[in-house]
Amino acid sequence: MLGANCTSNPPILNGSSGGGYVTNLGGVNCYVTGSPLLIFVILLASDFYGYQAPLLRKLADKVGTKGYHVVVPDFFNGDPFDPNNASRPQDIWLKDHPPEKGIETAKVVVEALKHKGAYAIGAAGFCWGGKPAVDLGNSGHTKVTVLLHPAFVTNNDIERTNISIAILGGQNDTITPPSQIKQYEEILNAKKPEVESLVKIFPGVSHGWTLRYDPNDPEAVKDAEKAHEIMLDWFDKHLKKH
Repeated sequence: MLGANCTSNPPILNGSSGGGYVTNLGGVNCYVTGSPLLIFVILLASDFYGYQAPLLRKLADKVGTKGYHVVVPDFFNGDPFDPNNASRPQDIWLKDHPPEKGIETAKVVVEALKHKGAYAIGAAGFCWGGKPAVDLGNSGHTKVTVLLHPAFVTNNDIERTNISIAILGGQNDTITPPSQIKQYEEILNAKKPEVESLVKIFPGVSHGWTLRYDPNDPEAVKDAEKAHEIMLDWFDKHLKKH
């Protein structure tokens, strides 16, 4: 899982920069959109391509229309992965941005949100962002977790989970294949029966299908939107009860 290439489906980099705005939270630039009220907050942890990716911001805006205050941190401090930079391939870039350290940035943002009065915070992680998203939950900083085609998430991470969690994988994902997703499910079912969980493998989709789809491909859009709706339903059910 960890040695595979997470960049086989580069994002669509055209389109709007989003309907929200960029602000600084605890020293971290963040794209913020949705409700101005910090009652229910959702943090979206990006994949390699960072918080400026238009389809990620479009999703953030969509989540924001459901009554959430949505925050997308710049985990890479202005240095997202560039697949066109041959002198800095994925393995070199990852040395500068190890997913294990994403929690440090995430904690700073969450603490800044709580200082501003945030009531209940959930996190969703995509690919690289799966690791900081699950770490936030395991450290007690968030109340609900959703992982969408996660990478770098270990079985031990799942064993430590004690908050409601949804995990969405892809049938053709070679980064975190269905066999790994099923291991997560087995751990949750066997060792964490008290944890409310949902594990689903989407048929016919590859890694990154919720963020790197072609908006001109109706089937790709349909698959992405199905995953988005499951994510939203999970937050509606589990975050809003707090």
